[in-house]
Amino acid sequence: MQLTRANTFRLIGSTIGIGILVVAMWPFFPAMFRRLGDISLHAPDWSLWGRVSWLVKLHVAGAVSALVIGTIILFRRKGSGLHKTLGWSWVIAMAVAAISSLWITGLNGDSWSIIHLLSGWTVIALPMAIWAIRNRKVEAHRRAMTGMFVGGLLVAGALTFLPGRLMFETFFG
Repeated sequence: MQLTRANTFRLIGSTIGIGILVVAMWPFFPAMFRRLGDISLHAPDWSLWGRVSWLVKLHVAGAVSALVIGTIILFRRKGSGLHKTLGWSWVIAMAVAAISSLWITGLNGDSWSIIHLLSGWTVIALPMAIWAIRNRKVEAHRRAMTGMFVGGLLVAGALTFLPGRLMFETFFG
C-alpha cells in the first residue's frame, strides 16, 4: 500500500478511534476478563429475549437486517436497479438501528455511552452519503457507506458480544 496523504489521515483516524475505544472500555476490562472464563458453548438462550424491551428487539432487527443487506450490497455490482433498491432498504434498516439505539442505555448506567457516538454519526452520515451519490460524488458515497458498515455494524456489533451484554449472554453466557 502506497502511503499517500489520504491513507496517512485514515491511519491516524483509525488509530485515534481505536485509542478512544480502548480508553472508553478500560473501566469494564476487569469484569469482562473475569467473565471470559465463564464462556460455555451451548445452544442460544432465547429465553433472555423475553425480558428485553420492544425497543431492543427493534434495534436488533434493524441492525441484523442492515448487516445482511449490506453484505449482499458489498458483493454485488454497484449502480444497478437492485443496488439502489437494496441501498434504500439498507438506509432504512441503519436508520432504525441508529435511532432506536438512542433510547437504549444500560452500559453506562442510565445515560449514553461512547457507543452512542456511532449512532449519532450514523444519523448524520446517512443523509450525507445520500447527498453524495445524488450529486455524483461516488467515492464520497462509497467511503461513507463502507465506513458506516464497518463502524456502525461490524465494530458496534462486535461490542455487543462483550461479556455481560445481551448477545454474549444469549450465545456464550
